[in-house]
Amino acid sequence: VSLAEISLMNKLIHTSLVESKQHVEILQRDPSSPLFSIKTFEELPLKKELLQGVYMMGFNRPSKIQEQALPLMLAYPPQNLIAQSQSGTGKTAAFVLAMLSRANANEKYPQCLCLAPTYELALQIGQVVRTIGKFCTDIKVNYAVRGNRVLKGTVLEEQIIIGTPGTTLDWCFKQRILDLTKISLFVLDEADIMIDTQGLSCQSIRIHRRVFLRAEPFPCSRALPKNCQMLLFSATFKEPVRAFAERIIPDPIVIKLREEELTLGNIRQYFMVCQSSDEQYRALCNLYGSFTIGQVMIFCQTRRLADWLSGKMSRDGHQVAILTAELTVVQRASVIQRFREGKEKVLIATNVCARGIDVQQVTTVVNFGLPMAQDGEPDFETYLHRIGRAGRFGHRGIAFSVVERETVELVHKIEEFFQTTIKEVDPYDIDELEKLA
Repeated sequence: VSLAEISLMNKLIHTSLVESKQHVEILQRDPSSPLFSIKTFEELPLKKELLQGVYMMGFNRPSKIQEQALPLMLAYPPQNLIAQSQSGTGKTAAFVLAMLSRANANEKYPQCLCLAPTYELALQIGQVVRTIGKFCTDIKVNYAVRGNRVLKGTVLEEQIIIGTPGTTLDWCFKQRILDLTKISLFVLDEADIMIDTQGLSCQSIRIHRRVFLRAEPFPCSRALPKNCQMLLFSATFKEPVRAFAERIIPDPIVIKLREEELTLGNIRQYFMVCQSSDEQYRALCNLYGSFTIGQVMIFCQTRRLADWLSGKMSRDGHQVAILTAELTVVQRASVIQRFREGKEKVLIATNVCARGIDVQQVTTVVNFGLPMAQDGEPDFETYLHRIGRAGRFGHRGIAFSVVERETVELVHKIEEFFQTTIKEVDPYDIDELEKLA
């Protein structure tokens, strides 16, 4: 599953902010310059219409990243900013507030430009703009995305443009309808996905170079204003993102909220040995009957196995949802949301849901067979991400692997790789299973 799909699913399912325990790190050119943080949205220079919109989003107080980033984004004179934090921490709402604050409703031309890596992510950002800007009725949005056809010579009157790099290039340099000389705020969202998606980072830099370095003269837009504020956001800040940011954003302040690292330390791990898939299913039923389980995720290696298991559990009266790559992103987000709300207690998934999706109510993960690489060895990274669903945000979890006799060796390889202990339990010893609960 692509990073863009994971990001979109998280944007669709996060109806509240993730409570992160990670420390916020700020890097600035002048370490002696004072920094300001806020604890309430009322401390910010926001119009009352925007405060109403923030509360419409369900945000009662700023997240950690918003506490530090929003005063910088809204400062005068404007400051360039790079912000790194995980999904669900309020990045989108933060830069949407900045765009809605910078846009002058009395001026009928594009003033804020936001680039997103995919069509779907651009539309989702627009949804946040509509929600937070519900009461700012004079500020309009247009989308530089595929399917939104505009004629050469069209006069854009919307103050905010949200687009993907390819279509935005066309609007700027082919259609010549987007005048970049009047852009006062430029936002580059999901920079790590831009880099992961072939060509998008090149297109973004191409926009930047044609504007800033005047590589190709453009009569309507020779250069962005020197005081144009530039904001870059990324879920990760590894070296490719750092190098990309340095080429795009001049003299930025950097805010980093480290992504929570997956760890096995707070997850108890067990395995059960069975002779066949039918025996694996009976072991799963014994396990499920022995636990007072809240939300459980069951991972299968293939869609065929996931379909088979879902059918058997449904026939036995369990509330089951299934998540596979054949579903659209919107369908997957709907399944995850229903699971988060407790409408289904069991989520059966292929590796499409092994990483990037956080459901805090999950306390138990079951591997219905171990994840394997093409060479027959254990897929260590997928194993970590699978069972990590039960230990998010410091919570304690429990993971069971239901395996066939011939794959027990893989369990020991996983133990050796992670320097951890995976204890064998008898799938038919109900007393022992109940003690583990």
